[in-house]
Amino acid sequence: MITASSGRSLLVAGTTLLVAACGAQKTNLANSHLDYCVAQAAKTAAAIPSYDSIPRTIATGKDRWRYVNYRDWTSGFWPGTLWYLYEYTKDTAWKAKAQAFTNTLRPIAFSKAGDHDIGFQLYCSYGNGYRLTGDTAYKSVMLAAADTLATLFNPVAGTILSWPHEVQHLGGHNTIIDNMMNLELLFWAAKNGGGQRLYDMAVQHANTTMKNHFRPDFTSYHVVVYDTITGKVIRQQTHQGYADSTMWARGQAWGIYGYTLMYRETKDTTYRRFAQSVADVWLQRLPQDGIPYWDFQAPDIPRAPKDASAAAITASALLELSTMATDAAKATYYRQQAEALLTALSSNQYQARHQSPAFLLHATGHKPNGSEIDASINYADYYYIEALTRLRQLQEGKR
Repeated sequence: MITASSGRSLLVAGTTLLVAACGAQKTNLANSHLDYCVAQAAKTAAAIPSYDSIPRTIATGKDRWRYVNYRDWTSGFWPGTLWYLYEYTKDTAWKAKAQAFTNTLRPIAFSKAGDHDIGFQLYCSYGNGYRLTGDTAYKSVMLAAADTLATLFNPVAGTILSWPHEVQHLGGHNTIIDNMMNLELLFWAAKNGGGQRLYDMAVQHANTTMKNHFRPDFTSYHVVVYDTITGKVIRQQTHQGYADSTMWARGQAWGIYGYTLMYRETKDTTYRRFAQSVADVWLQRLPQDGIPYWDFQAPDIPRAPKDASAAAITASALLELSTMATDAAKATYYRQQAEALLTALSSNQYQARHQSPAFLLHATGHKPNGSEIDASINYADYYYIEALTRLRQLQEGKR
């Protein structure tokens, strides 16, 4: 049985050498928050009724998860979180849980009714599993998943279709900024037997998105609708932001993360510069406590809901971006900003602690639709533990 004691013991600060005290203290800080995640996840794991019950959200004032099945677009985040827990603790009990929940998602890779979220679903789960175990069964599932994702690519529009079920409603080939995150699956597959075509799709999608999804000030639209036949832009709009002209916090975060991974995978400096520009405008507009409102131009600020998920996504992206910036001052800036975001998220205001088994409070899912507002959400927790893992690795001299 998984218990809170599965986590690593905290280092005793007094046992470290004085010359290394500052670095050890920072590493210990990352470990302490990872230990917190272990303890919180143990509560969740003990309450889950079955492997087809995936924790998605905890409403404000509640202390229990609402569960979804493997078909939900967020289904990969809980297994992905379990893999990060295993990576940190080396506890085989977490590994067993991660394997069981990951295997539940296998049918997604072979579904003819696939959606663009297959990258979220299977790269976070199977991708982390393969990275940590080298299990060849995971590799075959991810290659199949990449092929399924590729069926949504429209070469005329130059992007992967988002929300296939909304084509008739929105009147064209829809692409959302979130889709930048699913390119990681295509890059992985291209390097692992899937072929050059998948690499080329990812690059074309990123280039088309860079051209049409961003305003001159580097803020992003949520949705671009393309003519299915000609590939021309029909309109640029929002679905989850406040208005078509505003900066939806999580959408901008997807852009920061997405173009950071584009530079990692291609080494094209255009993507690094673009990621920095998209990150800079997000950071420049943060409120005083360092956690964004769900939309940077929401009319009811400062009473508007915050979005801890956007902060967690950006923190993780900035840690990686800090290792890529060629300017030392810029690299330091991104590292410091990432650590500031994690410090804010790790405060008693944003950690769930005794209120619920989630890691974080105050995430916002779909404000215009009235769903998951000021809640705990599984992707906020996933990117929080990913960011803490990246911070710990950087503090230990790893990349």
